[in-house]
Amino acid sequence: MEASRINLVMGDIVRQEVDAIVNAANPTLLGGGGVDGAIHHAAGPALVEACRALRWSAYPDGLPPGEAAATEAGDLPARWVIHTVGPNYSGAPEDATTLRRAYLSSLRVADEVGARSVAFPAISAGAYGYPLKEAAEVAIGAVSEAATNVDEVRFVLFGRRAYDAFARALTPLRG
Repeated sequence: MEASRINLVMGDIVRQEVDAIVNAANPTLLGGGGVDGAIHHAAGPALVEACRALRWSAYPDGLPPGEAAATEAGDLPARWVIHTVGPNYSGAPEDATTLRRAYLSSLRVADEVGARSVAFPAISAGAYGYPLKEAAEVAIGAVSEAATNVDEVRFVLFGRRAYDAFARALTPLRG
């Protein structure tokens, strides 16, 4: 994906008017804290029901880290929520591989549902403890190298520190 199709905004992911919002989910798919909790709260009971159905039908053991799956978005302005589980940061080399896979799996699912605009949070950079600088580098690298039909990837970042980390990771791609 061309760097010009990657945008950064500071704001609230649940207010984004895009085709799909990516949820930094936990493996249960049933809500939690941080971005996951905010998305579930804003989307209302329809999202909880969609996640329960997905969990019990396709992921009885939970959504594995690095994988992604879509549901309808309930009361959100988006049409879809793409749920993905990032790694709990341990400092192991596999962490970056799993985080990269979470972004790429999300874009693959976006293509499958026909989403042309996708809003991502900083996956794993909150409660899962991934250092922000490294999380931004993995995220920007994965998205910029992805073969996708998505026209716009929007990173919706909470706070100046996160925004600045992603801006630094994106700058070399924009020349």
